[in-house]
Amino acid sequence: MRPPADNFWEFLDAPLRLRARLLLIALIVPLLLSFLFPLWRISMTAPQYPQGLSMDIYSYQVLGGHEGRDVQEINTLNHYIGMHTITREELRDLDWIPFGLVAMALLTLRAALLGNVRTLIDLSMIAGYILVVAFGRFLWMLWEFGHHLDPKAPFKLEPFMPVVLGSKQLASFLTHSMPQLGSVMLGTFSVGVWAM
Repeated sequence: MRPPADNFWEFLDAPLRLRARLLLIALIVPLLLSFLFPLWRISMTAPQYPQGLSMDIYSYQVLGGHEGRDVQEINTLNHYIGMHTITREELRDLDWIPFGLVAMALLTLRAALLGNVRTLIDLSMIAGYILVVAFGRFLWMLWEFGHHLDPKAPFKLEPFMPVVLGSKQLASFLTHSMPQLGSVMLGTFSVGVWAM
């Protein structure tokens, strides 16, 4: 009888079937397409803003609705409650997320070409780590924006957690936060990798 350790190492070196390799190559497509679409949209409506204000968060940038003007308007409103200004510099995570996604694409290609269980496990673990850390940082950033309010702001609000998923009333504003097509693409990639 062979020792269990030998069986484990043989399992890690077992080759992937051709079907799994082709699926891995196909999964690179939604991963790379996620760059073209927003990952998340945060929007708000109020009586004084019947058209609403919105901003789309991509893996590398934030774009405001109404030809980009909404981010400036949201920042003006945030100033009155003492919230941080939403700038590209403030959103430092958008510096590393694109590199993380490209690294996942390269690791996926590596797993498809080398085609053994070990490379698939590497890919699954690193993809899980990158996606969990990115979403965790998004939650942390929202928490920081809502809890580090300037005490000298014209309007006083109790610290709050901005809405992450769904809708939430904040003063006269109804805010909405929902994943977008970029997140669906990342989800497709993740489910495909983890289902193998």
